[in-house]
Amino acid sequence: MDDKTQKLSLKREVGLVGAVSLIGGTMIGSGIFMSPQTVLHTIGSPGASLVVWACCGLLVIMASFCYAELGTVIRESGGEYIYILRTSGPVVAFMLIFSSVLFVRPAGVAGIALSFAQYVVAPFYSDCPPPVLLVKCVAAAAIITLSTVNCLNVRFSMSVQVFFMVAKVLALAVIIIGGVVMLIRGHTENFEDSFENTNVGINPIGIAFYQGLWSYDGWNNLNYVTEELKRPEVNLPRAVVIAISLVTGLYLLVNVSYLTVMTPKELMSSSAVAVTWGNKVLGSWGWIMSVAAALSAFGSLNGTFFSGGRVCFVAAREGHMVSIFML
Repeated sequence: MDDKTQKLSLKREVGLVGAVSLIGGTMIGSGIFMSPQTVLHTIGSPGASLVVWACCGLLVIMASFCYAELGTVIRESGGEYIYILRTSGPVVAFMLIFSSVLFVRPAGVAGIALSFAQYVVAPFYSDCPPPVLLVKCVAAAAIITLSTVNCLNVRFSMSVQVFFMVAKVLALAVIIIGGVVMLIRGHTENFEDSFENTNVGINPIGIAFYQGLWSYDGWNNLNYVTEELKRPEVNLPRAVVIAISLVTGLYLLVNVSYLTVMTPKELMSSSAVAVTWGNKVLGSWGWIMSVAAALSAFGSLNGTFFSGGRVCFVAAREGHMVSIFML
């Protein structure tokens, strides 16, 4: 059994840059382009919405420290599946992996793929909603493409993740720089009395946090590939701190930019806030924001595939799934 386990162990091919890209590239998906208006509408004021985004980042980084400690103590891939298996036994772990494989992961992949497809086809249907069949076909093509890439080569898949991570940061940088330029020009009226009309009830705060945390989803992805991480005792905590701090800072600055360019009412009524921002600031080049959102969703989808495959592999190695997943 020891020889078999050794034979099926994964190669350590993920360095610090790849680790940061896996976390950050999965976190920065379509959420930051779709959630700000819901957070603002629920919490009621621009100032409170920025506080929610900051608190979500703080909550995520605190949770990630717990995962970093688990990952350095239990140096096996699989994330919460392997942690539950080692601490609570095979029955609970078996229930977790099958609910994840049959329901949670497929739903997440489908949702991200559909978001990607919506943004890809949006520039071609500026005057009307795109055909549902076309959106589904583009989403299916993205799923097939990335599943093939992740099956063929780990290094190439990680290179794809790094590339899209850089593309996402550049896209968010464009939004941030545009907002800074508008602030320098004196557009600060949306931040006057910024906490006025804040909803302080449990229900609005809870919903606002839920929407904000959805945009931070993916912070735990590195723990699914611990066995492939070089020097996990060093690179796992470093990658967590670097990636989540970077994403939190970007999210706050992007929201400031949104609120600088658009009034709270305009932001709340927008169905795709980044596209609305692009149309107001970039004019005829506003379609770039659709491309940026599509790239973000595509990179997030690749990260989901990369980590999800490792969970299936580890579960098969432990005898909780069919052995074909170990091939």
